[in-house]
Amino acid sequence: MQNRLMDLVEKSTLKGSVPSFEIGDTVDVHVRILEGDKERIQIYNGVVIARSGAGPREMFVVRRIVQGEGVERKFPLHSPRIADIVVKRSGRVRRAKLYYLRSRSGKAVRLKERYAPTASAEAKTAKAERKAARAASRKAAKEKAATEG
Repeated sequence: MQNRLMDLVEKSTLKGSVPSFEIGDTVDVHVRILEGDKERIQIYNGVVIARSGAGPREMFVVRRIVQGEGVERKFPLHSPRIADIVVKRSGRVRRAKLYYLRSRSGKAVRLKERYAPTASAEAKTAKAERKAARAASRKAAKEKAATEG
């Protein structure tokens, strides 16, 4: 009974649409800022170095470099203060937590880009089709030359 009640309460606090992003992705987090009676949106961009928790308690950590100093900020994923999360770039990583980036500086902080598998698969398919078309045209040219000569 207690668990069902908690599940209902937690499901009501979840956001309807959360963009999919992973560790190593460079994201823009659009944060609602209240200044007096005004509200504005501030964009915090950086690399996602950690995700933790599950359900309504899920958090993620974004790290960026500001004036040569590393700054990290931890956001609740389902917070009403977060207006939007935009993935700018996907990084290829082999770890769940990228805390080792804290000790690095300059170009050593950069991550290789992870490309979408569908795009590369489509590119390979298109390349194979072009290759087959060239082979067919060469074969047709050889046959034409053999019949003429």
